[in-house]
Amino acid sequence: MISLIKFIFGSRLFTWWNTTTVGTLLFTSRKGEKVGTDAQGNVYYREKNGRRRWVIYKDGPNEASRVPAEWHGWLHYTVDVLPSEQDVVVREWQSEHQPNLTGTAQAYTAEKPKAEPDYEAWRP
Repeated sequence: MISLIKFIFGSRLFTWWNTTTVGTLLFTSRKGEKVGTDAQGNVYYREKNGRRRWVIYKDGPNEASRVPAEWHGWLHYTVDVLPSEQDVVVREWQSEHQPNLTGTAQAYTAEKPKAEPDYEAWRP
């Protein structure tokens, strides 16, 4: 009973930023067709008639930066071939995927050097 109350009043029913909502899960079960999974465990779907594409993240927050480049192109209709159906070419200049750390303790902060004047102010 307590788990049902947590589910009804918990974040899964009303919020989308923590995890997949109940509405998305129902829509996926009725109209979705699983097309692949990435290395992080995110699952990609398309509508059975082919009009919509979406991702259900494995764990954690729904953060768009968690989508790898090859799946990003498919989600945004840049390419129609699924990354799972083709060989993904990793170029030497490409680096591993890194999550967006904005708002966390690991976020990048630029340290500004102390400004030293390179001139002397004129005094009459």
